[in-house]
Amino acid sequence: MAGEIPDLVAEVRTGTGKGAARQARREGYVPGIVYGGGAEPLPINIQYYTLLKRLKAGRFLQTLFNLKVDGQDDVRVICRGVQRDVVKDLPTHVDLMRIRRTTRVNLFIHVTFINHEKAPGLKKGGTVTIVRPEVELEVTAGDIPDHITVDLTGREIGDVIHIGDVALPEGVKPTIARNFVIANIAAPSGLRSSDEEGAAAEA
Repeated sequence: MAGEIPDLVAEVRTGTGKGAARQARREGYVPGIVYGGGAEPLPINIQYYTLLKRLKAGRFLQTLFNLKVDGQDDVRVICRGVQRDVVKDLPTHVDLMRIRRTTRVNLFIHVTFINHEKAPGLKKGGTVTIVRPEVELEVTAGDIPDHITVDLTGREIGDVIHIGDVALPEGVKPTIARNFVIANIAAPSGLRSSDEEGAAAEA
């Protein structure tokens, strides 16, 4: 499961509208809004480099944060959107949603593959072709898994790994009802090309 909930420090943004947002950006902040949780929306500013560091670290949209704002009670939030400059691809606005520990949310969770050395198909030169490096799952906000694990033990060339083959943490379920593919064990490239040539010769 995910570790300790990280802090995200912000300050209340005075003024509203595009003028106040532009002023915040000039002063080295990214404007944002905190909404939900039965409370009024709260306009905030987050230091630009703090947010950029979080974004570069990855999984920003999958992380539950403890939002700390002077004069406000700490509240758990999750990011629901980051607007970016269309040219520079840098953050210009962030939307945060207040949530309770028991709230169910849909998040993209990273897929980790283990026991490569115990897969006969890989020993024969096959490769893991990852179809979904992340999977959208419904999780409880207070218990968000850091990742889900695919065990490659015993996997042969040609094997297809579906979401139904993965042991999900308790209380976690896919948002898609069908048994979709996560990965497969592909044949070595030389073997694939010879198979294709044989098929072409037979045609």
